[in-house]
Amino acid sequence: MTFKATETFWRKFYDLPAAQKQSVRTKWKVFHNDPFHRSLGTHKIHRLSALAGHTIYSVVIENDLRATFRIDADVVTTLDIGTHDIYQ
Repeated sequence: MTFKATETFWRKFYDLPAAQKQSVRTKWKVFHNDPFHRSLGTHKIHRLSALAGHTIYSVVIENDLRATFRIDADVVTTLDIGTHDIYQ
């Protein structure tokens, strides 16, 4: 699989506090090995999937910090990061 991230993801990532950035880096290592690893709590976001016309997934980074992504063939694209508000 190939992994990439949107500009939106990187912009929001760099705005996070240092402790949250570290949490993201830790989870990122697991994510790159298996985006559906149990420790990530990966789940489909039905509303966003319906709006986007393709499946959007979310992983749990911290209590109220999530990252969304999609999979197209062998490309995993991380779309956004933030609180549950990113599901809107």
